[in-house]
Amino acid sequence: MQSNGRKIRVLVVDDSAVMRKLISNCLERDNEIEVVATAIDGDFALSKIEQLKPDVVTLDVDMPRMDGITALGHIVAKHDIPVVMLSSLTARGAALTMRALEKGAVDFICKPAGPSRVGEMAEELISKIKGASRGKIVASNNRYSDRRVKRGKAASSALGTKAHKVVAIGASSGGPHALRYLLPRIPADLNACLLIVQHMPESFTSMLARWLDEICELEVKEASEGDVITPGKALIAPACAHMTVRRVRSGCEVALEHGAVVNGHMPSVDVLFRSIAAEYGAQATGVIMTGMGSDGAQGLGEIKKAGGRTFAQDKESCSVFGMPRVAIEKGFVDETVPLTEMASRLIAAVGRVSPVEESHAISR
Repeated sequence: MQSNGRKIRVLVVDDSAVMRKLISNCLERDNEIEVVATAIDGDFALSKIEQLKPDVVTLDVDMPRMDGITALGHIVAKHDIPVVMLSSLTARGAALTMRALEKGAVDFICKPAGPSRVGEMAEELISKIKGASRGKIVASNNRYSDRRVKRGKAASSALGTKAHKVVAIGASSGGPHALRYLLPRIPADLNACLLIVQHMPESFTSMLARWLDEICELEVKEASEGDVITPGKALIAPACAHMTVRRVRSGCEVALEHGAVVNGHMPSVDVLFRSIAAEYGAQATGVIMTGMGSDGAQGLGEIKKAGGRTFAQDKESCSVFGMPRVAIEKGFVDETVPLTEMASRLIAAVGRVSPVEESHAISR
């Protein structure tokens, strides 16, 4: 419920009558949310926005007549209303969702495989609606979409240098926008490799990696089995696999494990954090960012116990303050940091590759 005691007024836009009804029923289970109307496509949605001035819009990505991407462009241009996209679990759906986030959508949620599974997304959808209504997401709003980094010596100078330090980042709801804000501010000569777990469905993590890679000095890619952990690189755990690190003769590399879910997730932030705590000890840095639930809290505690540094994104800049809140309450966080200051704190914590190390890496 909003600070004035009024319910959060939501417009549901979907071309499927069944989905409109099911989504509306999900939202109205919460006494802080009111569905004020539904619309069958973007054109009708724009008309109802003018009439009703909702607080949040849920917008299907793929619709006939006026699709979600086109409608989103009009909403962002003309109305100060947060939009949560609903996407299909397909490669096309993932690509469209990344476009929507770039155009200004504050978050997204995947549609369930069938009407009988709508209940599974209810908690996540309600949480994201509430987060969107509070304006807690630091959205890019096209801020970086026209920026393209030309990779040359600056981006590749650290490659070939073993990463003696690692920064592990865990995020969930609101994470794509938070990462889109954070990663472009990390220099390619950071003296650590970034390992990232972002809770996302299959097909979405590879799209997220490409989306981020376009705007970063760092090389950003979806992690593969055996990827060498080197400075100047950010590796995102693929959906449906836990990401860990293992020691090899040349240093450390990524290992992917297809096992049971942990804390309801695969990949799990806890699995990554525990692994880097064991392998890197005091040279590990853990960052817990916006997200629902508690995944990552215990692993962050293990990093702290091993002598590593631990950071949490602050409440004011989180879309959903679940994961950071649990870690803070357990006493596992060294510093609580606004998203706007996170990059500078990480650079200060791990340093940058020295000119000596750079020249040695290049000569090899």
